[in-house]
Formats: sequence, structure tokens, C-alpha cells
Amino acid sequence: MQNIILTIAGLVVGLGLGYWMRRLIALRKAATAEAQAEEIIKNAKNKQQELLFNAREEAMKVIDEAKREEINRRRELKALTDRLEKRESLFDKKLLELEEKQQQLNDKASKLEEIKSRIKQLHEEALAKLEEVSSMTREEALKFLLEKTEKDNQDVILERLKKVERAGSNLYEKKAREVMSLAMERIATSHATERTTSTVNIPSDDLKGRIIGREGRNIKAVEQLTGVEIIVDDTPGAIFISGFNPIRRQLAKIVLEKLILDGRIQPARIEKVVEDAKKELVQDIRSAGEDAAYQVGITGLDPKLITLIGRLKYRTSYGQNVLQHSIEVANLSEILATELGADESVAKKAGFFHDIGKAVDHEVEGTHPAIGQDLMQKFGFPEKIIIPIATHHEDHPPTLEAVIVKVADALSASRLGARKDNYEDFIKRLEDLEGVAKSFAGVEKVYAIQAGRELRVFVVPQEINDLEAAKLARQIADRIEAELKYPGEIKVTVIRENRIIEFAR
Repeated sequence: MQNIILTIAGLVVGLGLGYWMRRLIALRKAATAEAQAEEIIKNAKNKQQELLFNAREEAMKVIDEAKREEINRRRELKALTDRLEKRESLFDKKLLELEEKQQQLNDKASKLEEIKSRIKQLHEEALAKLEEVSSMTREEALKFLLEKTEKDNQDVILERLKKVERAGSNLYEKKAREVMSLAMERIATSHATERTTSTVNIPSDDLKGRIIGREGRNIKAVEQLTGVEIIVDDTPGAIFISGFNPIRRQLAKIVLEKLILDGRIQPARIEKVVEDAKKELVQDIRSAGEDAAYQVGITGLDPKLITLIGRLKYRTSYGQNVLQHSIEVANLSEILATELGADESVAKKAGFFHDIGKAVDHEVEGTHPAIGQDLMQKFGFPEKIIIPIATHHEDHPPTLEAVIVKVADALSASRLGARKDNYEDFIKRLEDLEGVAKSFAGVEKVYAIQAGRELRVFVVPQEINDLEAAKLARQIADRIEAELKYPGEIKVTVIRENRIIEFAR
């Protein structure tokens, strides 16, 4: 029993000790957590103060920056205001000076009118005084003078009358010849006009204004990019392209037809259409060369040579189309070679290529037979074909085939109405004009327009400044006066255009 009591008492004492131990541990933990909480709160307050301090510093910086910007803007505004006031003052001064000069001109004009009136009055007074002194009016004095002169010089007057009659007769005869020549020339001009102008049909005359553009910008763009003159007149349903170079005229015609069909006519669009038209024209030239070679039955030609042949479609010689002329010479050469027992193939090929040099004679120096000889050598043709090409304008060609080509060339050229000398002279004069301008350094493009009455010269803006451009115009005009023969006058226009292009991507 005593042991049980002791056991129970031990349990009670153990429980009590355990309880107090757990309480002490709990109190210690609470004290530690409270200390940690106080530390966290303290750190948070320090961080808050630090953030407030930094925010206050940033705010002060923003305020200072805003004040500086405000000061700069006020300074700029003041400078702008000062400039405007200065310009306004200068404008007022110029206006006053202009009004003063206008008043001076008006005063001078009034004085001039007074002087004229005074001179007229003095003249009338002098005439009246003379009439009073001579006791005759002006008409009576003139009649008396003529009668006396006629009486004193009757024989001389009769002789003079005879001379006048003879001179008049010669003058009338000369005048009649001039009228007849002019009439014949006007009738014959139609043939040349078809070769120097092209017609573009338009569906409505309202398009003429759009083609011209605001202040002529559209038509100037077309003329500058193609090197021709666009003529827009009162002719209904048509505009005309004038230029001595058929390739340029054809290019301009394609461009205008595309623009009219598309309807969007403005400088940027014109540049794009010109580039497309150039590609189309190149294709047309190649097709013309292929068709010509097919007509004469010559195959296996180099594509570059085909292109050169096609260029002859837009080349004329004394008004005759050189491509058609070459086809005719090839066929005639073949027929003559058959009759004379010569080599038909050589004669035909030599006849077909005899004017190949004219395809590039605008770009290469030398006569077209010499240029043709060099081209044929580069393309590897045999000597027996090259000889007729090089000698078809010589008096004594060395081979039978060369003689045949020379005769065929003369037959084709002498065909009635095939050629026109005046046209070729006209083309030569325009080519000489362009050649003079191209000989100067810094010249990029040259176009002779308005039948050779104007020369437009485009220069490289990086090489020639405005002052040098003015000097260049005078130098070109002086060279033309010294080296060329031409009727009337020629206007030389030097154009310096600096175009800057950038892309936004």
C-alpha cells in the first residue's frame, strides 16, 4: 500500500515538473519569436526610410530636369521670337524700299511722258514755223519737191524705172522658183515626217492634261527619260512624239501607251513604266532579229548578233529602213550569185550583214564597214564573208562576192522612193550636235530635240556644280558655233539634277 502511495506521489511530482519544464520552454520560445518580430519590424522601418529617401532624391532629380528643359524651351522660344521679329523688320524695310523704288519709277515715267509731249509739241511748232516761212503746207512742199526732182532728173528716173523693172522681173522669177521648191518640199516632207515623228492615239482629249501634268511635270519626266519631244496640240485624239532616234521614239510610244492604259500618270510611275518599256523594247529588238534571220534562211547565229540585227529595225539610212534594206540585199545577192556562179551562201550572208556596223555606229567610232568588219571578226566569221562587208563601199572590191554585195546594195538603195538624202543630212546634223556635247567631261546624257533647235545636256551633279554647269553651256554653244553649220540658232540647256533616294524599312 505504501509503495502504491509512493508511486502515485512520484507520478504527481513528475507531472508537475514536466508541466513547469514545458512552460519554461514555451516562454523561452515566445521571447525568441518576439525578439525576431521586433528585429523584422526594425529592419522594415529602416528599409522604408531608405526607400523614402531614394524616392525623394529621384523626385528632386525629375524636378531639376523639368526646370532645365523649361529653361531651354523658353530660351529657344525667345530665339525664335527674336528671329521672327528680325525677319519681320527686314521684310518691312524691303517693302518700304520697294515702294520707294516704285514711286521713283512712276516719277521717271511721268517725266518721260512730259518730255515726249514737249518734243512732240516742239516738232509741231517747228513744222508750223516752216509752213509759215515757206508759205506752203507740208503736202504742198512735198508735191513741189517731187515735181521739181522729176523734171530735173527725168532721164535718170526713166533709166531707174527700167532697172527696177528688170530687177523686179528677176526677183519675180526667183520668187516663183522658191515657191515651187517650197511646194515640192512640203509634198516630199510627208515621207520624212513619218520617220521623225510617231503618233499615239488617245481615247479622250481630257487625257492630254493628265499627260502634261501639273506645271508640265509628267511630260518633262517622259521627255527626260526617253530623250524625245512630246507634242501635245489641238489635234483631236492624238499626241505626237518627235525625235531623230527611232529607238527613243518607240520607247516613248510604248511608255505613253502603257500610261494611258494604266491611268496612273505621275513621275514616279513614269520611271517604273520606262524601265518596263526598255525591257519590252529589248525583247522586240531580239524578235525582229530572229524574224529577219528566218526570212533570209540564216540559222545558228549568236544571240548577241541576233540582237544587233534587230537594232537595225530602228535604224535608217537616208530615210530607208536598214533592216529591210539588209533583207533585200541578202535576197538580191543570192539571186545574183546564182546567175553569176558565185558562192550563194557567202553572198547571202555578206549581203545580210553588210550594214551590221550601223547597229552600233552611234556608240563606236569609225565607218560602218570598218565597225562591221570588227564585229564579224569577233563573232568568228570566215574571211570570205568579212571581205564583202568591209569593202561594199569601195570602188574595187577584191572578190566576186564583194562585187555582188556592192551591186545588190546599190540596187536596193536606188529603188524609187527608197531613200531621201535630206533626211540623212538632218540625222547627221543632230548626231553631230549630240557628239559635241558628249565630248565634255561630266556629261551624262545628251538629247537633241525640237528638230535640232534645242540641245538638252544632263550632267553628273557630283562632278559639276551650278557655276560649272553655266560655264559648260557657254562652252558647248561656242563649240557648236565653231565646228558645225546650222540654220537659225540652237538653244543649249544644261540640266543638273541631284536626286537622293532612301528606303524606310
